[in-house]
Amino acid sequence: MDEKIKKLHDLNEAAELGGGVDRIEKQHKQGKLTARERIDKLLDKGTFVELDKFIVHRCDNFGMEKTKFLGDGVVTGYGKVNGRTVFVFSQDFTVFGGSLAEMFARKICKIMDKAMELGCPVIGLNDSGGARIQEGVLSLAGYADIFLRNTLASGVVPQISAIMGPCAGGAVYSPALTDFTFMVKNTSYMFITGPEVVKTVTSEDVTKEELGGAMTHNTTSGVAHFATENDEDAILRIRELLSFIPSNNMEEAPVVPTKDDPNRTDDSLRKIVPENPNQPYDMHEVIAKIVDDGNFFEIQEHYAKNILVGFARLNGRSIGIVANQPAIMAGALDINSSVKGARFVRFCDAFNIPLLTLVDVPGFMPGVQQELGGIIRHGAKLLYAYCEATVPKVTLITRKAYGGAYDVLSSKHVRGDLNYAYPIAEIAVMGPDGAAQILFGKQISTAADPVAAKKEKVDEYREKFANPYRAAELGFVDEVIMPEFTRPKLIQAFELLSNKRQTNPAKKHDNLPL
Repeated sequence: MDEKIKKLHDLNEAAELGGGVDRIEKQHKQGKLTARERIDKLLDKGTFVELDKFIVHRCDNFGMEKTKFLGDGVVTGYGKVNGRTVFVFSQDFTVFGGSLAEMFARKICKIMDKAMELGCPVIGLNDSGGARIQEGVLSLAGYADIFLRNTLASGVVPQISAIMGPCAGGAVYSPALTDFTFMVKNTSYMFITGPEVVKTVTSEDVTKEELGGAMTHNTTSGVAHFATENDEDAILRIRELLSFIPSNNMEEAPVVPTKDDPNRTDDSLRKIVPENPNQPYDMHEVIAKIVDDGNFFEIQEHYAKNILVGFARLNGRSIGIVANQPAIMAGALDINSSVKGARFVRFCDAFNIPLLTLVDVPGFMPGVQQELGGIIRHGAKLLYAYCEATVPKVTLITRKAYGGAYDVLSSKHVRGDLNYAYPIAEIAVMGPDGAAQILFGKQISTAADPVAAKKEKVDEYREKFANPYRAAELGFVDEVIMPEFTRPKLIQAFELLSNKRQTNPAKKHDNLPL
């Protein structure tokens, strides 16, 4: 027995050493944690249970039979985050450069299948050179097996990807299929083909950072949702994200007790939102005054900044927030912001997270590039997402809601449950200036004093439409509220809607305007 126990001990030691001391030191010199160190920091202390620790590859091409590492380059298993079970895989760059092959993929697929069965989130810590060339089509098959599971798990259990090293070729599609992607500045990259191939094919000179670095994908492409400072920062933010979302689509998000008074009022909201419809302000300030302890966990903060999306809590309960940002592009909706908002709304709806929409929007962004880029199709994605969503939906128009953007942003007409407006809100087809010019253009131009005539017509239009009361008369706004009472009103609304039950017509699946 002693000999067999020693053998087990030796095998465990060998597996935990990965590619060896030298490669581990190299990993550390690059500012990166090892696969196991990442898991240790992610999971609650002492909760990790490893699976398939002794798996090795079955390849005998190109001398591979002479080089085998226990675990085959990926650490898989389960544990707890804040007391809730999650499944995790962590790619080990010290073993074959973290390259994916048959048995490597089989390990990942096993935990994904089990996560689906048990209703637990899946977290992937990616640090890989891509497909293991020596295994040929088996490596490609391994990727496809994972892609299938990503797709089947979508909307069933949350899937989170952290890119903590290189991620190239087919390897990028699994993160792209997951719900949230974290990238680490300066050490992580995502691209279909690297700079060398790009130069060969297109003659373009580009660095890895410019082509697929963390900030590139957070600011320009929108592929990633978070840019973190280092591995530890990424892991801490993953843990925080998990605190806002449920473990699966059959559960509610965890409730976190707060000392923030649900009846708290805040007079400063009267000043934060200016009465002048053309004056910018930062919607972050409004959110901070409303939510528990001012804590807003923003998603994609660097991308499409004219719309804000993220999680917060009201009286301890998670909500998803979608808000126009008047400080950027006046809060107008464009292609990128529409897609950003739509994806977030659909995530919240899939996982039973109520939605708060804060509206201050002049409409959809005009322009040749927007039209040619498909603003109609992309704007329809946001409209579709709100129409489809059956979770509790509360809407607050803080200042203006013009044109089709009013309809899209969780209006009563797309099944908004409770719709509020501040007294200064303007709800109309367009702003008073433009409307007056269209309606009374000839009268204005032929008047003895065109400036005075225009002012008169603008005031007339504003009196009739640029206020919340016409919409309130028609029942499209449920209540016009004083800004200082926003927090208690919203908490009251979501408490009322907590037992909401609404279903969509039976169908195989929808046909979202992709």
